[in-house]
Amino acid sequence: MNAPVNPNGYRRLAARYSDLTSGMLAPERTPLADAWLGLPMTFVAGATNAGGLLAVGQYTSHMSGIISSAADHAVLGALDLVLGGLGALIAFVLGAATSAVLVNWGRLHVAGREYALPLTLEALLLLAFALIGPFTRQHALMLGLAVAVLCFIMGLQNATVTKMSGAKIRTTHMTGIVTDIGIELGKLFYSNRRRRGTGLPLVLADREKLKLLSYFLTAFFVGGVVGAVGFNYIGFVFAVPLALLVLALAGPSALRILLR
Repeated sequence: MNAPVNPNGYRRLAARYSDLTSGMLAPERTPLADAWLGLPMTFVAGATNAGGLLAVGQYTSHMSGIISSAADHAVLGALDLVLGGLGALIAFVLGAATSAVLVNWGRLHVAGREYALPLTLEALLLLAFALIGPFTRQHALMLGLAVAVLCFIMGLQNATVTKMSGAKIRTTHMTGIVTDIGIELGKLFYSNRRRRGTGLPLVLADREKLKLLSYFLTAFFVGGVVGAVGFNYIGFVFAVPLALLVLALAGPSALRILLR
């Protein structure tokens, strides 16, 4: 005989899940909240970025590379590629600007849940990217739209997580994270032998920060591998599980906004 279903147990589980995700997106930041949010978002960024190369033929979070490529194409006279690079740059900037607008609007109207707004939009745009994908091979305009959507998503996510963490975390590109890892490693291996007794502060590495940054770098790499495999074998529809992962983080807070 089957045991009776206990609805209170499901409600408690749902409440705990909602509280967990709300804490991850809370304006009051802690190192643990940054880690819980940063790891899945870095994974999504790595998967989206690597998958974007396979799906649309270019990385979409690396603005330094896009601007450099546009400069090279300008010298070579490839104006269509220059315009493509300019469009990708504008889309990234608009994504970051949209994040700022949504977060500041949210602080005024739904304080405490403002970061759920841009992340929910990101999930919806990933779903839109999955829908656009099948049409990119038949229409150049749709390919350009797909690139713009990905760049917009990357700008949106990077601005949201940067603003949320007080610029401690950048999830869509690893240049800053790798630089910070290098700085902390330099401090770790620095010898303080001649500093002792001089009154100068000792050079000490922030081991917790180094560990967290290493986790983010690993998450981005793993996300890139998973995204490359997924987009290569499944196609654009692989954006759907990425969207669901982001929605799993932002959904409970977004639902509370809708039901308030």
